[in-house]
Amino acid sequence: MKQLNILLASVFFCMNASAQTDTTTTKKSDTLRIGNIIIIKKGKGSDGNKASIEMNKEEFNRKHSKKVTTNWWQVDVGFSNYDDKTNYVTANADPRMYLVNKSGDPAFSKSDFKLRTGKSINVNIWLFMQKINLVKKNVNLKYGLGVELNNYRYRITSRLNYNEDGVKPYTGGLQTNSPFIFKDSISFSKNKLAADYLTVPVMLNFSTTPRYKKQTFGFSAGVSFGYLYSQRNKQKSAERGKLKNKGDYDLEKFKLSYVAELALGSIKLYGSYSPKSMYEHSLDMRPYNFGIRFSNW
Repeated sequence: MKQLNILLASVFFCMNASAQTDTTTTKKSDTLRIGNIIIIKKGKGSDGNKASIEMNKEEFNRKHSKKVTTNWWQVDVGFSNYDDKTNYVTANADPRMYLVNKSGDPAFSKSDFKLRTGKSINVNIWLFMQKINLVKKNVNLKYGLGVELNNYRYRITSRLNYNEDGVKPYTGGLQTNSPFIFKDSISFSKNKLAADYLTVPVMLNFSTTPRYKKQTFGFSAGVSFGYLYSQRNKQKSAERGKLKNKGDYDLEKFKLSYVAELALGSIKLYGSYSPKSMYEHSLDMRPYNFGIRFSNW
């Protein structure tokens, strides 16, 4: 009898110890959190409970936001100019006679092509700009499509006149089918060359604060590829009134430029520079633009 009592006491002790150390039994709980996922038990089901799953919204948006974002109808407003690297000794002696000068007049020089900086306007209208997230939204591939409008406004003292073809003045009636520039006999109150391009920019974008759309600090750099679809010379004078001549003025059809963008909070600046002349022959003028960009990002 004594041995039986000892045996029963031992079994009871083992069962009590097992109940206290059993790790397979868990307390019922209304919620269970696994990382950023929250499982909530509520309602009634076949087993008396129904589970729903929720995720932290901020974390979800950060991890599952679109890799591609689009900004429609972006506009740039700034200034156009060029770096004149022309060797005018060679240009004036070019047998193609792109520069035609009246006998007795001084030869063409850099001063003939100087611009009125404040009147030489650049406007870019981008149909769209897109960014593809490459590295945690801090590094993006940025590209777009739009038109680049450049207006090179010459100084009032300039008498430059563009002609697509025809009789070259001061050459004894020489007929030509090639474009040329000559110094007119009159002065112009307004004289400008306009060059418009269909342009595709491709850049790498670096953003230090990718989560904040309106207070983004970043930098973009790359290249743009442009196709010249319009070139014209617009003039205004007391003798001839307003003239607008469209034609082929020996401008390069394709334009390659280095482009950059700087975002300083809500202010965005842009710039571009072409390492190649905007003219096909004789003149070596490398265009550049800079100004303010109006963009959502």
